[in-house]
Amino acid sequence: MTLSKPQSGEYLEHFEEYIREVPEGELISLLELQPEEAMLKLGTLSDEAGNYKYAEGKWSLKEVLGHITDTERVMSYRLLRIARGDKTPLPGFNEELFVSHANFERLSIQQLLKDFTTVRKATLSLIRQLDDEAWQRAGTASGGPVSSRALAYIIAGHAIHHFRIIRERYLIGHM
Repeated sequence: MTLSKPQSGEYLEHFEEYIREVPEGELISLLELQPEEAMLKLGTLSDEAGNYKYAEGKWSLKEVLGHITDTERVMSYRLLRIARGDKTPLPGFNEELFVSHANFERLSIQQLLKDFTTVRKATLSLIRQLDDEAWQRAGTASGGPVSSRALAYIIAGHAIHHFRIIRERYLIGHM
């Protein structure tokens, strides 16, 4: 399955950054590879590295990993609802609240990566069963328009964005 990138108007403007991150090509292949790449690059990190924060008030590496997974859970749920034709406006969510109540520091990097892989497998299961009509459906989330197609790209681009931040700001001096 090859999906073209969503057009402006299919998503709120603040998601543009994530959609732009996704390279042209096979979206499913990218979604399949992200957990494998994350495990290869981060799977051997220590808890000390996982608890590292690059600046005061920033999340730890473990919190970023947990955030990636939690956001995918929310976006995948939105994708399910919209792809199935549900027109009920879906609320936003407070990512800071999610992270502050998750206690990710008690989990190992390996546990967080396994969780990401498990959630991604569920996302891929949903994506693989969608037909052309489902991909064209749109709804409302966080007070604005969003299409099924945009949500799939947001999921991939959000992970790309945060894994780049991990590489650039967290791994220096830890690998």
